Amino acid sequence: MNDRVVVALDVGGTGMKCALVRPDGVVVHTERHPTGASRGPVAVVETILDVAEGLAGKARADGLDPVALGVAVPGVVDEARGVAVWSANVGFRDVPLRDLAVARLGLPTALGHDVRVGGLAEARLGAGRGAGHVLFVAIGTGIAAAHVVDGSATVGAHGAAGEIGHILVRPDGPRCGCGRPGCLEAVASASAIGRRYADLAGSSGAAAEVTAAEVAERAAAGEPLAVQAWREAVEALADGLATGQALFDVATIVLGGGLAQAGDRLLVPLRAALHERMTFHREPRLVAAALGDEAGCLGAALLALDALGVRDHQEKR
Repeated sequence: MNDRVVVALDVGGTGMKCALVRPDGVVVHTERHPTGASRGPVAVVETILDVAEGLAGKARADGLDPVALGVAVPGVVDEARGVAVWSANVGFRDVPLRDLAVARLGLPTALGHDVRVGGLAEARLGAGRGAGHVLFVAIGTGIAAAHVVDGSATVGAHGAAGEIGHILVRPDGPRCGCGRPGCLEAVASASAIGRRYADLAGSSGAAAEVTAAEVAERAAAGEPLAVQAWREAVEALADGLATGQALFDVATIVLGGGLAQAGDRLLVPLRAALHERMTFHREPRLVAAALGDEAGCLGAALLALDALGVRDHQEKR
């Protein structure tokens, strides 16, 4: 078993995180490559296939046996058909990526949504390990989630499960990219926090360039406008997570993405705000993600192994 590996790719709009992963979840080799999304979707697909083929060759050269390929992509993904339906970041429109990969590499291939596979990894190998029912929430430029039950992520009837960023939390709030005002993503994502601070500060000069991380630092230092922007985001996040808990009744909520790097500056007030919103619902454990930017690759590998019917004792990792 120790010579078997899965080729795993986590494809983002800017870069690809790539790895060879053993069935027990141990990473034996990593690489990073630019996605080059500006070249168009056809070129991106070729790059994905070239990188995957190169990793399989690397595995064989090292005496390892590549048994499957797992690929995670952003956007709307039809996992059952292996099709990247749509992605604004990469430009995909109905790309049969699984079939293309099988034709090129000759390996069983699984295609998954980037946040769902990240949640899969956190639930089985990371901060949600052993919880059984986990809600993984990635907070970055947008907000998305994955509901993982006993190590399997819910896909939904149309492949769109987990869009917690589009829960309505502020009906009179800013307009979301989806077109509706007041979505959680429009109020509490990292990009929304930066915009809100700039609005409060007058949207001019250096204030227009302040990131969510800087807002968190300024709030911790007591700057009034930053305190207000941060508090509003935390309150909205608590509303969104309380809704998620009412729907899913999970044991653990794992926060990932860039905003989670704020650590206790986010977790401490968010735990308190979530606690205030609990009535008869059981309060979930709220923790930061543990796997960092490895989660996508690990999750893509797990998805491919699951498709093969292989699930080693990853919880022992």
